[in-house]
Amino acid sequence: METLQSLLHGFGVALTFQNLLWAFIGVTLGTVVGILPGIGPALTVALLLPVTYGLDPVGSFIMFAGIYYGGMYGGSTTSILLNTPGESASIITAVEGNRMARKGRGAAALATAAIGSFVAGTIATVALTFVAPVVVKLALKFGPADYFALMILAFTTVTSVLGSSVLRGLASLMFGLALGLVGIDLQTGQARYTLGRLELLDGISVVVVAVGLFAVGETFYVASRLRRGSADVQAINGSIWMNREEWKRSWKPWLRGSFIGFPFGALPAGGAEIPTFLSYAMEKRLAKNPEEFGHGAIEGVAGPEAANNSAAAGVLVPLLTLGLPTSATAAIMLAAFQQFGLQPGPLLFSRAPDLVWGLIASLYIGNFMLLVLNLPLVGIWVRLLTIPRPLL
Repeated sequence: METLQSLLHGFGVALTFQNLLWAFIGVTLGTVVGILPGIGPALTVALLLPVTYGLDPVGSFIMFAGIYYGGMYGGSTTSILLNTPGESASIITAVEGNRMARKGRGAAALATAAIGSFVAGTIATVALTFVAPVVVKLALKFGPADYFALMILAFTTVTSVLGSSVLRGLASLMFGLALGLVGIDLQTGQARYTLGRLELLDGISVVVVAVGLFAVGETFYVASRLRRGSADVQAINGSIWMNREEWKRSWKPWLRGSFIGFPFGALPAGGAEIPTFLSYAMEKRLAKNPEEFGHGAIEGVAGPEAANNSAAAGVLVPLLTLGLPTSATAAIMLAAFQQFGLQPGPLLFSRAPDLVWGLIASLYIGNFMLLVLNLPLVGIWVRLLTIPRPLL
């Protein structure tokens, strides 16, 4: 009952005109930076930190949260339409989403991604409101053995979803691990596989790899078929909205993805990438027609996108309750807390209730804003596919 009263108080804070404006600015900026590969919400929040100095901390954090959520929404757009993930968490979405777009169902893929993000974001925010302490206790019990098992699960999942060839899956996994080893070892401080190049000391970003593999690969694919025309891409096939069959095939993956993503967001180093791959693997295993996966199965878009956005809300659990950032964006938000002279942790709920509950309430509002903002744009975004592929 006390939690509900605090949440209602938070809505009173978040529903003021000024904070609604900050929320709208945040979700709009987040959607834009999510669409643009290589920028991301973490860099955007970092760039805005000096701008928000001296502003009301409640409005600033509402905007930051909107940018974070919006980035998760926007990352799926280019992933589906252009086979170029805007965010690393949208990598697996490109596998099925772009196949759907080529068949003329890009609008349905964008719609199921947007609605799934809304459903997952709402469920995860409810979990953040009521079960945050339980999730934190679970996260704190994770030790080295548990993280090792988690990584093995992630590796196994990634290997299994990369087509029917186990050998190619393992080869891709080893190649990814080799790229991940580049940079300075955090334990010993030694440079690994940098070839004497200072530019490689920071390692190779996941976004750089994703854009390189998907965008450059797509560019070569289109260039190799310039003389054959672009008949392999159908902009719109039938209605631009989801049909009854697509709704029926999407709602269960939305729910499953929501419950997979949230706990991973609360884990240090859990991230949003692992639950998206786990969700994809689960949907492939549970699908009535698993042979459709790899050729445009809508479940392969609905589940991972839900897991992606659910994990984004989970990141706020350890940040607000323990002051522990579990993602790059959360780390920047922790710096923002320090900029305003605040210390995240259990005492934050009693010392700054307007900020905490206003922020949580704004997540509900921001989710609704993102749904209203993204669904009407589906018909516009899908028109990108009518542009000749060489020009695009």
